[in-house]
Amino acid sequence: MSWIELSLHATHEAVDWVCTLLSTAHFMGDIQISNYTSGENWAFTLCLYLPNDRHARNQVDAIAALLSSLHRTEMTTALEIAVLEERPTQINPFVCRIGQRFAIVNSAQPVPLQPEDIPLQITTSLSFGSGFHPATRLSLQLLERYVSPNMQALDLGSGSGILSVAMAKLGANVLALDNDAIAVDSTQAAVNLNHVTNRVTVRAGSLGIGSGLGHWMGGETQETVDTFMPEASFDLIAANIFARVHIALASDFKKALRPSGLLIAAGFTDDRTAEVSQALEEVGFEAIETQRLDEWVALAYRLKG
Repeated sequence: MSWIELSLHATHEAVDWVCTLLSTAHFMGDIQISNYTSGENWAFTLCLYLPNDRHARNQVDAIAALLSSLHRTEMTTALEIAVLEERPTQINPFVCRIGQRFAIVNSAQPVPLQPEDIPLQITTSLSFGSGFHPATRLSLQLLERYVSPNMQALDLGSGSGILSVAMAKLGANVLALDNDAIAVDSTQAAVNLNHVTNRVTVRAGSLGIGSGLGHWMGGETQETVDTFMPEASFDLIAANIFARVHIALASDFKKALRPSGLLIAAGFTDDRTAEVSQALEEVGFEAIETQRLDEWVALAYRLKG
């Protein structure tokens, strides 16, 4: 059987959007990501593979339509289409370094790492939070500074699971929550792949009123999820979610944290930072650090003791 290869070059930010858009089309093929090395303003090359059967043309047209908006906004190149006699099986290993110690790797094959590096092994999933998006990178930088061994941590909106894995590898015990079934499966797969099942518990659900806010992309959840109402249970909460959800959950964040607990809030751009900060400060949080990358922002807050 021959194969159809769909390829494009993408920014760091675009990788998550490509995967998320593909999930809406129920894409079940392979996705391979490699470093872009030609010197222009692209970070990665993404290749998608589909069997060249009677359904292929409709699938290609649907994928092209979904991804066209990313090309229009200059987050990716135009989609290129080729027919191959065989599907490539070799994934080129790469390392994406974040902060002082985190190293995102896409393969179990040996890659150049330093003794102090903390590897975060990923596979391409159809959920948000691959590690390439600026909001995820900022979150990882803050977690590296604020997570300490034996912390009790909550990863709210766990997505691909990369923040849960990172916190576990820093020594925290993590509850990972997401209200999307694809994200729950992706988080569990990442936890298994990185051998941190003894430190991470993955659940379908949301914190407080979050279970009634619908899917993070704005629609309603596809199924009923549990509501978690912990009281002073966590030392740290990491939430890489939309600004509107941060604002709605400010009081629930406070209730869930122990005295002087930490909140790492990300997933929004600079134009929403003032609203998020105001909501958090009104319930008793104080800002301790702000990180920015392009227009994206991540905030570290401490609950006043």
